[in-house]
Amino acid sequence: MTISDQSEKLGDLRKISLFAKKNMQDQSGVNLAKLLLPDDISAFFTITDVTQSNEVITIYLEENNIQPQEYKNDKLVSKGFFESITVQDFPLRGKSVYLEIRRRRWTNETTGEIVWRDWEVVASGTRMTKEFASFLKVISRYQTGKL
Repeated sequence: MTISDQSEKLGDLRKISLFAKKNMQDQSGVNLAKLLLPDDISAFFTITDVTQSNEVITIYLEENNIQPQEYKNDKLVSKGFFESITVQDFPLRGKSVYLEIRRRRWTNETTGEIVWRDWEVVASGTRMTKEFASFLKVISRYQTGKL
C-alpha cells in the first residue's frame, strides 16, 4: 500500500468520523428535546430536528401516522401534512423556544374528504399531563380544513 493510498484511507476515515460525530450530536439534541417536552407528546409526534442559534431554540415535530380514533371505522390514507405552524414554548436558559409543528392529514377513502386529528377529542378522551393538555389547547386553535 502506497503512502497515497494510506492518506486517502485516512481521509475517508476522518470523513466517516465527522459524519458519525455530527449524527451523535443531532441525536443528542433530539434526546434533550424529549426531556423538555411533555411525556405524552411522543405518542402523537416525532421530533425530527432541533436547531439553535444565539437567541432561539427550535424543535421540529411531525405528527405520527396513527389513525385518529374518531375515524376508526373508516379507511384513511395519509396524504402528507398541512403547512407547519409555530408555537412559542417556555424560554430555556434565556433563549426563546419554538415548536415547529407539522400536522398530518388523511384522505377518508369512505367519504373522499380530507380529515385530520381533532385535538379536542384527544384532550377529552385521554388522561394526560397538564403540560400536554396545554400543548393540545394551543394547536387546536389552528384546526383548519385548508389543504
